[in-house]
Amino acid sequence: MSLFVEVALPVPMRQTFSYKIPETLTTPPKKGARVKVPFGRQQLIGLVTGTTDTCHLAPNQIKPLIELIDEEPLLPDSLYKLTAWAARYYFCSLGQMMSQALPVALRKGAEVQADTSTFWRVTAAGSAASLDAIKRAPAQRKVLEQLQKAELSQEEMAALNFSKSAIKALQDRDWITKDERINKIDLSWRDNLVLGEDPLTLNPEQAIAVATLNQQSGYHCTLLEGITGSGKTEVYLSLLESVLKQGKQALILVPEIGLTPQTISRFKSRFNVTVAVIHSGLTDNQRLTAWRLAKTGEAAIIIGTRSALFTPMAFPGTIILDEEHDSSFKQQEGVGYHARDLAVMRGHLEKIPVLLGTATPSLESLQNALSGRYKHLELGQRAGNAEKVRQGIIDISNQPLKTGLSHALLNEMRIHLDAGNQVLLFLNRRGFAPALLCHDCGHLHECDRCDAFFTVHQSLGEIRCHHCGNQYAIPRQCHNCGSTMLMGQGVGTEQLATVLEKEFPKYPVVRIDRDTTSRKGSLENHLNAIHKGEYKILVGTQMLAKGHHFPDVTLVGLLDVDGALFSADFRAPERFGQLYTQVSGRAGRARKPGTVLMQTHQADNAVLRELMHKGYGEFARGQLNERKQALLPPAWNMLLLRAEANQAIDADNFLSSVAQLLPQDEECEVIGPMPAPMDKKAGKYRRHLIFQTKSRQALQQAFEFALPQIEALPLAKRCRWSIDRDPQDLL
Repeated sequence: MSLFVEVALPVPMRQTFSYKIPETLTTPPKKGARVKVPFGRQQLIGLVTGTTDTCHLAPNQIKPLIELIDEEPLLPDSLYKLTAWAARYYFCSLGQMMSQALPVALRKGAEVQADTSTFWRVTAAGSAASLDAIKRAPAQRKVLEQLQKAELSQEEMAALNFSKSAIKALQDRDWITKDERINKIDLSWRDNLVLGEDPLTLNPEQAIAVATLNQQSGYHCTLLEGITGSGKTEVYLSLLESVLKQGKQALILVPEIGLTPQTISRFKSRFNVTVAVIHSGLTDNQRLTAWRLAKTGEAAIIIGTRSALFTPMAFPGTIILDEEHDSSFKQQEGVGYHARDLAVMRGHLEKIPVLLGTATPSLESLQNALSGRYKHLELGQRAGNAEKVRQGIIDISNQPLKTGLSHALLNEMRIHLDAGNQVLLFLNRRGFAPALLCHDCGHLHECDRCDAFFTVHQSLGEIRCHHCGNQYAIPRQCHNCGSTMLMGQGVGTEQLATVLEKEFPKYPVVRIDRDTTSRKGSLENHLNAIHKGEYKILVGTQMLAKGHHFPDVTLVGLLDVDGALFSADFRAPERFGQLYTQVSGRAGRARKPGTVLMQTHQADNAVLRELMHKGYGEFARGQLNERKQALLPPAWNMLLLRAEANQAIDADNFLSSVAQLLPQDEECEVIGPMPAPMDKKAGKYRRHLIFQTKSRQALQQAFEFALPQIEALPLAKRCRWSIDRDPQDLL
């Protein structure tokens, strides 16, 4: 009797594929194991979803498996169920969702278990060597200093970004060496947890929060709403202590790679346990090693960005999401899953508590907390002796500006800098200037493939489109009238930093944005230099706004807030409120009082006033009421269909046909088709169709019913289209 196997493959077709199990295989593959199969002209690696003894395909159509890669399932049952649930919820194929859940190396067929690991240590000559002997080679000195303290694994060496030439030079001197060791799983932390430092004394609010969290058993979801600087991390650390003492693991998700170094160092200094780190800045092998440490239970703590959500834990204990409001938890390309929503679902399936921490909760989480679906804990006072921040608005209507800076802000900067403090200026635009303007005819140089203006990057000598990557050398003459009077319109971080260096020659300036931190390790180096006080003026984009602790920053200036207030996206006020609160939270975090100043042409704007006078908590509750009245998420559920085509009419016609297939009544609404806020991008015309329903179930049922019909539409082949459930960004 023939046996067949159903396989989920990483292809967009929403189905599984049948293959014959060769008779040479004595044991049938287990559900969740990897197999290699033929698919068209290529070979793919997929996951088994089940075995059966019947197959509806003709015998000549069915191909045999090529290879069974795993004896045991790769994903534990809870993660298998999570990916199956997510595939259905986000309307993607099971194979696509399952391949999201695996590190790239495993998708390519790497071994699950490694037999040996590499460790670096000092030799006898190396431990006797004096660091002064290599003081002229700082990179070598750094490596030797670390290894004289303790040996390091290959992964820890890679995480510390040591110079390869420095390691080789020390090896050639026979001061350091590497050993290959047979892997033994070390679970000693489960019986004997060693603390690296004593916990801080909690204030009453923190103590109540920790006591409440420690009483929970089984699945609970809790929103910890704590103002910036209220000591949320200390609550996480206290919770972790009790979880680890029970011999259970903890998964901690952070929104950006930039936040991982400081999070790792806080956790490593508190607990002497193995910490596995997973984010996109690591190589495939480094991520696989971290995944193995988590799966075997050797890593007590797993810290990572969005994709770390799917890391298996041998002893699941808790999941913590820091900065849960952050939009980078939502994946924009490929499968548009939201790590926060899936983390809550995973907690549910593994019967473990989930903690969402933030100073500025997303309206979705706030609604769940206010309606009682989540437990709600609040921290309303700043930890330690930090004082409340002084806030002010600078009205720049009809005011002369010096590269985007008002006299009032420059004077305030002088006062703070002369007092020996640091100043942070926030501008959410990298580059030299947002647009290139002709002074004679007023022509703005626009990207020829998008509805967007070119950004000027002076240091690179080019104009670049930040939407499609299109770039040219900075033109000498206007494309419209031939004049040579071209100037940058508006201010970017690069130009701002250049001007500040001239304005404040005594105070060093650092600029932190995607352009200056693209090289590996550059962000950590900048942050360390800021902490040491090497820089006095900090200029940056959103990267500086998130979670960083700068004790000497006493003045925060927000430039160009008007751009953030007016947007085609209904989430713009919520995003601005979060950003303002997060940025202002960087001021006065230690003993020094802080000041936050906002430059705007809209001094009477209701959103600004409400934020300043009432704070984010009340502002967000007001926004929730507005969304309810407007029937927008989170009150209603939204699905966005995007289509793009070379001819606008093709995308329009396709979405019009889709609209006919969706229900329209009291509880379901179809909006569109309409042009996307950026109508043209990378040479393609873009159209949107929004489907909204009052209940989540109605959306699921209606769209599941319509999807096969949508896929069968002849027009579907004339454009590229995608589905975004619970969209976070309408652009």
